[in-house]
Amino acid sequence: MPRMTDWSRLSHAYGSAEDIPALLDRIASDPASEHWSDLWSALCHQGSVYSASFAALPWLADVAGTDDREQAVSALTLAGAIMAGAGQSHGAGDVRVTYAAEVAALLSLANERLRTAADRSEYAYLLEAVLSFEGVFGWSEELAWGLTNEEYEVSCPGPGCAAAVFIVVGEYGFFSAVGDYATLPDDQVRTKPLRPAEPAALTGIGRRLHDVALADGQQEVARTLTHIFGDATCPDCAEDFSVAARISADWTATSGG
Repeated sequence: MPRMTDWSRLSHAYGSAEDIPALLDRIASDPASEHWSDLWSALCHQGSVYSASFAALPWLADVAGTDDREQAVSALTLAGAIMAGAGQSHGAGDVRVTYAAEVAALLSLANERLRTAADRSEYAYLLEAVLSFEGVFGWSEELAWGLTNEEYEVSCPGPGCAAAVFIVVGEYGFFSAVGDYATLPDDQVRTKPLRPAEPAALTGIGRRLHDVALADGQQEVARTLTHIFGDATCPDCAEDFSVAARISADWTATSGG
């Protein structure tokens, strides 16, 4: 039996969710990017989710299963961002139980689309969505940011060092930096080369993501992952640290976990 939703009893970023059905109808008839942006803004505002966010999962799963690739990917990435916030206080109960069938369908569809991703950015967000549907904490919110923006910003763990360290993984190279490496002259930016992990030495989520990227023919993504799961040195205090551990520590501190 189709799930019936009383949207007026639910909320989103701007209050009552009673306007969501009209927005969904608008996207169905005219899937313009600005309409998707409106839906993102209401249901996953700067990473925050609401009771209406999860009520939209059945609709998103339906769109994700259509032949329109662009709309399917839009639905999968939004659904992934919503499920990444499943642990927040949102008033929707145990969403992984309530929407288990939808999440399972979304996971299957995301894996299918992953293998034929149009570009690195699409691949990164679909891979992140897969982790989100699986319930992988942290990387389901942070993976695509680093892969698409080609950097992370972490705090140095060195005793007495308060440096904000950029971990650069992309067009500019693979290094840690203190200072705005993209705009400042080289002599005003302190850098140290990253030390990538040997693929065979990767374990856990790092090994899994690297192997999946290779299997999907995403060699550059796989190479980047060896740096994300490798080691860095703080250019200020020379403290060595695990990149992935610092990314994890910073998101855990932010979430209060």
